[in-house]
Amino acid sequence: MTLNVGDPAPEFALPDAAGNIVKLQDLQGKWVVLYFYPRDNTPGCTKEACGFRDAYSDYTDSDVVVLGVSTDDAKSHTKFATKHDLPFPLLVDEGGAIAGEYGSYGLKKFMGKEYMGISRSTFIINPNGNLAKIYRKVKPEPHAQEVLQDIAELSK
Repeated sequence: MTLNVGDPAPEFALPDAAGNIVKLQDLQGKWVVLYFYPRDNTPGCTKEACGFRDAYSDYTDSDVVVLGVSTDDAKSHTKFATKHDLPFPLLVDEGGAIAGEYGSYGLKKFMGKEYMGISRSTFIINPNGNLAKIYRKVKPEPHAQEVLQDIAELSK
């Protein structure tokens, strides 16, 4: 099933690095940026996370929730968040079930090897819980600013 703008965002309930469960239903009434990334502490993922970190006050000023998701465990997320001073939750999607529901988990190829993993993608979820914008094949560096600008346009 392919997700489209306007569809209800697939529900999730995932633990953050501290073990707190973050549920989409608890975020009703807020804009949510849900970004899926392949691995903690890799160059592209670090650039993307730091982009969201650097723009985080702009997100919070607009009452937008930012959530990062990967299949890494809580310990890895804690190290990554601490090392790069990330102010937003990183959610643990062990096995990639939620990423799969968002069409962001599947067969990948790297240097001739095939494996299952997360594809870098981002979803803007509007206050009603519907998908307002979908980004596939994200470029890590300019992404956080692009998302912020799009939310400003979408919320007019």
